Amino acid sequence: MSLDWLPRDDKLKNHALFGTEHWGTEAPCTTYEKRPLRDDQGNVVDGLYTAWVTLNNPAQFNSYTTGMVKGVIAGFQAASSDRSVVAIVFTGAGDKAFCTGGNTKEYSEYYSRRPNEYGEYMDLFNAMVDGILNCKKPTLCRVNGMRVAGGQEIGMACDLTVSSDLAVFGQSGPKHGSAPDGGSTDFLPWMLPVEDAMWNCISCEMWSSYKMKVKGLISAAIPALKVDGVVVRNPLVVTDRYVDEGGAVVYGEMKTGAEAASAKELLKRGTVDLAGVDKELDRIIWRFANLFPGCLMKSIDGIRAKKKFFWDQTKLANRHWLAANMSGEAFLGFTAFNNRKATGADVIDFIRYRQLVAAGALMDEAMFAEVLPKPKAE
Repeated sequence: MSLDWLPRDDKLKNHALFGTEHWGTEAPCTTYEKRPLRDDQGNVVDGLYTAWVTLNNPAQFNSYTTGMVKGVIAGFQAASSDRSVVAIVFTGAGDKAFCTGGNTKEYSEYYSRRPNEYGEYMDLFNAMVDGILNCKKPTLCRVNGMRVAGGQEIGMACDLTVSSDLAVFGQSGPKHGSAPDGGSTDFLPWMLPVEDAMWNCISCEMWSSYKMKVKGLISAAIPALKVDGVVVRNPLVVTDRYVDEGGAVVYGEMKTGAEAASAKELLKRGTVDLAGVDKELDRIIWRFANLFPGCLMKSIDGIRAKKKFFWDQTKLANRHWLAANMSGEAFLGFTAFNNRKATGADVIDFIRYRQLVAAGALMDEAMFAEVLPKPKAE
């Protein structure tokens, strides 16, 4: 029996929460673009797209301002509700950085010592991570350079990561007055052995893309340095496996000494070519396009649920602590970093700070003045 007699309203509804007001073209901003889907031969597929959400603040290594956070939220929601979008690529402008976290100039000059304001900002940040984790399309982080601090965290919220092998990854919170509570303390114990997770969170050590691949934290590290017309691996990183004198397997570690100096000279001669990264993204997205979209998203959400479980347990408590911290150590950390050009140092005097804390000193203007770097003599 035909069901043609049943009444239907076939006018498609718009489920987007936002218009275009949160996207721009002039940095600092977030940009949103729909690019045609391409098949495995590079041909355009009619009517289907990849959505690109791009952090556009290259002068400040794509650190996100409050307005840019709103743009990311809007971008992921728009793509999530767009029937024609197959997948989302989350990236940064240029070839130096995906993202280095929150904009420290804004943190230092506006949010520090305004805990209520920073709490409001953290509500937006949490909504950004939620927007990535709740998006009903596969999400891919395209790492075109540094993925550090909050940039590392929003990158890890994505489903897969494809990286230039010139990129570095890591946290910076304990060095600059904060804690990696925007996702790292939640995601990493799920993704890594607990001691690796601990070290990655607290050491502020940068890991190469090859080390990230070995640890299972990214899907691919693609060579992106072109020297004399040939794409070569990152010369700053050990990309051959060997056992050192202590018995440890060395792979993906950053070179030091004379080796590093020679590698830097080669880097100066080369140019960055991200074509290999984009080719790998196209390959993955074409694979997605040839799967049932409903079954694909149920599978993805089943994996995401584990990340979301830990994220949801602590995101509100972390929001309140991060806000309160803006009156103390965050003020010191972000102020030191923001004024590094005037002082020549980007961190406080940690030893003197610890001595003052041990002596029970008040956290007041006198203490701040004693531990913050002093302006360079003219």
